[in-house]
Amino acid sequence: MSDPSAPVRGPLSGPKAEPPAEPREDRGIRHEPERASKWDLPAAELERRFWEGAELSGRFFMGESPVHKALAKLVATLERDHISYAIVGAMALNAYGHRRVTEDVDVLMTREGLEAFKARNLGLGYVEKFKGSKGMRDTEFGIGVDVIFEGEYPGDGKPKPVRFPNPSEGVAVGSLRLLPIHRFIELKLASGLSAVHRAKDLGDIASMIDTLDLPRALGADLDASVRDKYLEIWDSMAGAKKGGEPGRG
Repeated sequence: MSDPSAPVRGPLSGPKAEPPAEPREDRGIRHEPERASKWDLPAAELERRFWEGAELSGRFFMGESPVHKALAKLVATLERDHISYAIVGAMALNAYGHRRVTEDVDVLMTREGLEAFKARNLGLGYVEKFKGSKGMRDTEFGIGVDVIFEGEYPGDGKPKPVRFPNPSEGVAVGSLRLLPIHRFIELKLASGLSAVHRAKDLGDIASMIDTLDLPRALGADLDASVRDKYLEIWDSMAGAKKGGEPGRG
């Protein structure tokens, strides 16, 4: 006989013990072992990738890569069609003297300039990346052409004191038209300061100061919003040279 003083346990009187979980059925799904990282590859594959990258870099720095050929073709087309432009991005960085491998071409244009370019050249070696896009693709060399408009903001794209100028400010440097170096540096600094994923732009400034021996006085030509960062990087690079770089004998 049950004890009348014992608490009555019903559906709402307390938590109910869950039955032990049944083993899950393998429904034919193949479970691949997870790799520790993308580099957890067979040695032969890693070696193949290394030599492939080395060959690509070698061709790039010899000026024989598909990117260089696409750049030369783009510049010749713009010049032929009398469209104002300035090369920016990594290819401009290389033209200034700082070596950086890239897989596309960045060009500054006006909206009217891009419309004129598309009207004359789409379907003749160039296609849009998607219908109505600014970006195009060189179908002969398989290289992307990224277009930046006058007035757009660098980095995160949000309003800031520094913006892309009219491409007519470009100056002839060899066979290319580039922005004056102080303009280029302003854009790099504004981009690097605006977004974490653009921090490499600040590293580019450090490399340019070192490689091109840029003067501290150049800071006076920069927009006030980025001047202090340029001077900070310049002073840091000067200090590293004076004291010896860490890790180098």
